[in-house]
Amino acid sequence: MSSCSGCSTSGSCDSSSCSSGGCSSCGSAPQKTQAQQLSNIKNVIVVMSGKGGVGKSSFASMIAITLNKKGYKVGILDGDITGPSIPKLFGLHGNPEMTEFGAYPLKSANGISVMSMNLLLPNDEEPVVWRGPIISGVIKQFWEEVIWGELDYLVVDLPPGTGDAQLTILQNLPVNGVYMVTSPQDLANMIVRKGIKMVNMMDIPVLGIAENMSYLSCPDCGKKIQLFGESNIAQTCSNYKVPLIGKFPLDPQLTQLGDAGRIEEYDGEVLQIMMENLADFLPVQN
Repeated sequence: MSSCSGCSTSGSCDSSSCSSGGCSSCGSAPQKTQAQQLSNIKNVIVVMSGKGGVGKSSFASMIAITLNKKGYKVGILDGDITGPSIPKLFGLHGNPEMTEFGAYPLKSANGISVMSMNLLLPNDEEPVVWRGPIISGVIKQFWEEVIWGELDYLVVDLPPGTGDAQLTILQNLPVNGVYMVTSPQDLANMIVRKGIKMVNMMDIPVLGIAENMSYLSCPDCGKKIQLFGESNIAQTCSNYKVPLIGKFPLDPQLTQLGDAGRIEEYDGEVLQIMMENLADFLPVQN
């Protein structure tokens, strides 16, 4: 970023002349948009995997639901622009209200604020065929031009990978920490390890790893069936000095309610583990 036009040869700056992006020479802070001035987000936590198909969006939704049940004001920014699934899980349809100051997120049945690309499309099966820079621009708009209001936590659901979308979130948002989501296969763990290294490069704390689809509880005898074999998540946690949030089961009830847009009604094992453990892995609230 270049110096702003307000910087003098002495290095001082008339901040009123700085662009909205701030100035690298004088260290001025970026100017807030009108939507940002109407918002107060205390903590931003990112859910990331690197690997697709590990249930990341469901896990991000369950984090938001858990925080909501604990009495916090929560929002979800769906950063998976080309494959958004958060509105489907919460049964949200229709366009956000647009004002001269910014857009208002839609509210779930229990009051969770949600902004997603799928809320802006003519129908939820319309593909988003965009290149990286355009996707990054939309993600920035969701942060800068949405009136989130008062939130204790904004949960950001990232797409798979370690590219433009992930960089946009980690570089442009005041991220307090990242949750990594994996599944028991070593292939998934290998790609998640790439994600951990990326987050470490950005000097952002990894708050914990969740192993999703860890097992299936037999409905008759209660035995835990490891559908994907033995897990080596303990080794990954040890090698990267990241705590394990928990091992979460495959639960048909969660899948069925998510497909029906009623994920907030879920009260099974995944929620119980989350309610018991999540508080230990939250960033310190501002």
